[in-house]
Amino acid sequence: MEEREHLIQQLDQAREKLRAELVGLDTQIEIYPTWTIKQMLAHITGWDDATLASLQAHAAGREPAVPASQGINFYNAQTVETRQALSYQQVVQEWELTREQLKTVIREMRPEKLAEPLVLPWGLTGTVAQVVAIFADHEEEHAREIQKFFEHPSHDPT
Repeated sequence: MEEREHLIQQLDQAREKLRAELVGLDTQIEIYPTWTIKQMLAHITGWDDATLASLQAHAAGREPAVPASQGINFYNAQTVETRQALSYQQVVQEWELTREQLKTVIREMRPEKLAEPLVLPWGLTGTVAQVVAIFADHEEEHAREIQKFFEHPSHDPT
């Protein structure tokens, strides 16, 4: 399998795992302190946005912005806050659309750019494969936490 298709497959598999955990859930329950399903999806969308911007800049030969330069926790809060006024359905639509845009950038990236180091959204350097692996694992981690949350009556994902 070609590398870019492998990367897209990683993203798709992680997304499917999370989608499966979301089926039939009460989206108003706080699954993390102060975060409902909507806020968690907004958080993931924010990281997809940041990754998309980094990959677009990398593909164009530009230095990307570092949206998490003030720290990951600050960026997490910011991405959730900027989507607070959106409905749950709007957040879900953005979550899906941003991932499709991310996959398009990967599909269209020249092969040599896939292998070149780039600046990641939090300022470190890595490769496209590394950032995809990080975010696929990140999404799978949220899926596992949701599953665990609803398996235990205490509703504590930790």
